[in-house]
Amino acid sequence: MLMAVSDLPLRRTGRGKVRDIYDAGSDRLLLVTTDRVSAFDVVMAEPIPHKGAVLTQLSAWWCGQLEELGPTHLISSDADSIIPEIPELAPFRDSIAGRAMLCRRTTVFPIECVVRGYLAGSAWKEYRISGTLAGEPLPAGLEESSRLEPPIFSPATKAVSGHDENITISEMRRLIGDEATSQLEHRTRAVYERARVIAESRGIIVADTKLEFGRNNDGDILLIDEVLTPDSSRFWPADGYKSGRQQPSFDKQPLRDYLEREKAAGRWNGEAPPPPLPPDVVSATSERYRLAYRLLTGTDLTLTETW
Repeated sequence: MLMAVSDLPLRRTGRGKVRDIYDAGSDRLLLVTTDRVSAFDVVMAEPIPHKGAVLTQLSAWWCGQLEELGPTHLISSDADSIIPEIPELAPFRDSIAGRAMLCRRTTVFPIECVVRGYLAGSAWKEYRISGTLAGEPLPAGLEESSRLEPPIFSPATKAVSGHDENITISEMRRLIGDEATSQLEHRTRAVYERARVIAESRGIIVADTKLEFGRNNDGDILLIDEVLTPDSSRFWPADGYKSGRQQPSFDKQPLRDYLEREKAAGRWNGEAPPPPLPPDVVSATSERYRLAYRLLTGTDLTLTETW
């Protein structure tokens, strides 16, 4: 079942590029991950089959793998456990199965906690121009996709629209305070190191990842939102890794490649509305997401899998 937009009998409190957020009462939220896909900050008209299920179930799987490192917002990703808590969702079981998470509500820190184990993306672009990351100098002589030891904690501000902006740790301290900054950096590094070991044992390099955190009413800091998915992380195949070039990735690369060709040919200006996606691009993108899930979890994606 494809889902471009969810429509549930709950008060919707937010709609992002991919997720719809509903008030589930009693300090809880219901996060529903649709099959919407965005690239270059533009949401495509065509949904990607299975994408919402991959992001939801992979996040739930990672929450289980990382629970020793601290609490998360996840209560359940099992539709048959969620429905007794929210009975009005019973007629919508097929819609939420595999793509909904019942979560604890938090006050979200206005920071994207990014950790980079390899020099790629916006970090590589800045380094290539100025030898810095968020204005801080990096060692000379690094190549694109170079491994960074130790990994670099690189916070960013959360953008409502457009790209997040890299900031320094000093700027992060000014925004949320010294103690919270220290706790978020420590937790982010711990999550990344654990995830890197797990993924490498499955033939995947986690080049970087973006995490979010919130504080609950008891003052505890919880890992929230999506966790180590192809949308929030760069996953590279380990067996083909070589520094000095861009790496293939387990994400929406087929979609980005197609859009780059459309821009280069003058058929798209990079703004909404986007060009229609050919069926082969939709299919290839869907397969990338499912492959990442299969390699990491060791199981094929189903709409009934829970972790």
